[in-house]
Amino acid sequence: MNEIVSADRRKRRTLLLLAGLALGMFGFGFAMVPLYGLLCQVTGVQSVEQRAELGVGGSAAMGGAVDQDRWVTVKLDATVHPDLPWSVSPMERKVRVRPGETRLVQFVAENRSGREITGQALPSIAPWQATGFFAKMECFCFTQQTLAGNERREMPLRFSVSPDLPPDIDSLTLSYSVLRISQPEALAAAQ
Repeated sequence: MNEIVSADRRKRRTLLLLAGLALGMFGFGFAMVPLYGLLCQVTGVQSVEQRAELGVGGSAAMGGAVDQDRWVTVKLDATVHPDLPWSVSPMERKVRVRPGETRLVQFVAENRSGREITGQALPSIAPWQATGFFAKMECFCFTQQTLAGNERREMPLRFSVSPDLPPDIDSLTLSYSVLRISQPEALAAAQ
């Protein structure tokens, strides 16, 4: 009789744990949207919603008007992981822009190996307080880049700095960390 009561308790406890797990997963599903927005804001990556708001011209979400009385210096930088035999660098290391205007700059990537390699650029903004005021409308960092052996390619970055950027920030740095992506064929075979 004692064993029956103990088995019922275990079943009840298992049922409660599973119900709690299902409820937790349901709640986490609702929390994903704000968590994704927070992650995008902290890392400097634009969410899909921000990119859609920007549209083609890029000035709609940035306040609409160009601030003719102010200049902001944007420094550009790229660091390549030692495991990736590429060189990546901006064609211009520093550009001056007026808040609200859209600017196009080019980065040059070169695969120094004799074989095809895929890489991914991860952006970050410094100071971090400027992250929400910097918008990338077109960026090579949005997708993985595959370069053939010894290939050299220019990659575009189209961006805008918001006129709402705090007045004490007159310079910011956009840095890319470029990492090697595992062989696409090996990933496809593993799935």
